[in-house]
Amino acid sequence: MSSDVEAPPGANNGASPGKPERARSRLSRLALPALILAVCAALAGGGYYAWRTWFAADDAAKSVLTAVATRGNLEDTVTATGTLQPKDFVDVGTQVSGQLKTLLVDVGAVVKKGQLLAEIDPSVYQAKVDGDQAQLLNQHAQLADRQAQLALADLQFARQQNMMRDDATTAEALQSAEATRKSALAQMDSVKAQIQQTGSTLRGDEANLGYTKIYAPIAGTVVSQAAKQGQTLNANQQAPIVMRIADLSTMTVQAQVSEADVPKLKVGMDVYFTTLGGDNRRFYGKLRQIPPTPTVVNNVVLYDALFDVANPNQALMTQMTAQVFFIVSSAKDAVLVPLPALHQAAAAGPKRGGRGTNGSDPRNQFANGSALVGVVDADGKVTEREVKVGVMNRVSAQIVSGLEPGEKVVVGTKAVAPAARAQTGSSLTPNAGPGGGRP
Repeated sequence: MSSDVEAPPGANNGASPGKPERARSRLSRLALPALILAVCAALAGGGYYAWRTWFAADDAAKSVLTAVATRGNLEDTVTATGTLQPKDFVDVGTQVSGQLKTLLVDVGAVVKKGQLLAEIDPSVYQAKVDGDQAQLLNQHAQLADRQAQLALADLQFARQQNMMRDDATTAEALQSAEATRKSALAQMDSVKAQIQQTGSTLRGDEANLGYTKIYAPIAGTVVSQAAKQGQTLNANQQAPIVMRIADLSTMTVQAQVSEADVPKLKVGMDVYFTTLGGDNRRFYGKLRQIPPTPTVVNNVVLYDALFDVANPNQALMTQMTAQVFFIVSSAKDAVLVPLPALHQAAAAGPKRGGRGTNGSDPRNQFANGSALVGVVDADGKVTEREVKVGVMNRVSAQIVSGLEPGEKVVVGTKAVAPAARAQTGSSLTPNAGPGGGRP
């Protein structure tokens, strides 16, 4: 009996029925997650593109600090502190010693030139003048006597000459008469010399007597008194100061400028100052003089800079403190931006106008008159723009061309919060290596 049986279709190589269907089902289950991931990736890419397109500009604008270019006036100044002194003043002293008998004016009195101010006790000097005058009278009397004796000697000498021509006298008598005449002439000349000497002494004593009255040498105001009525003054060593008279219609400001700022000053430049409690009122003048000899205070070298200012109402007083501003350059109705808005190209030096290299003045970076500014447009996009710079001080800069009032400029960047740094990962880490970590 035969055992051969026909195999059913699809049963070749020992494969069991239903296996192909199970394989196809397994492949379908694996493809579905991949498809979902692909769709998510596409959506994420589209979302990122949309964010970059519509919101990235706003984020960039929000990450920087901006300022608006405005119009205004700008000054580059050198500042200093000074004191006020009258331009013209005289220390009134005495040339003679004695007691200050009378003091006719007080501090603050306005005096005229030639006005009597004080008087020293004239008793001693008046006595000397009186003695000189008496001696002078005596010498004039002596002179008259010598003149009479000379006249008699002349007559006797002439008589002897006449008698000698008639042989009525001797040669000895003639010689005696001649000697007497010469002696009388010499005595008269001696008295004349004494009169001149006494006259000179009298003029000196009269001058000293005149010095006991002290007159105003100039018109002005008595600003100080160094002596009091009844005080004894000794003029043998030096002339004692009684008072000071000053013309307060013009004041001089003596400002002390550091040696680093002196090269910026030029004679004739404009300068103004304010005073303490002066409600910021400005007093203007022009630099008159910079004396070459400095003053050294605590190893700091300071030079005096002098300028004058009119004081018709005498609002300015002696020894007032002045805050002085020397105008190096100025601009009116100019386009102004903060100094930190200026920067140079990346290869040229420091990026933003802050402190220069080695702590130098940051304005030195833009001495050639050109700079770059970051301008924020209406869409929040920041673009670099080259501008021409004019007057600068340590706060603001004048833009001569390249920028209009009302435009926004970048003056700095906002600090990144710790949470933002954590979210961005290592991309904000300084000195990050290619893989995002430290090298």
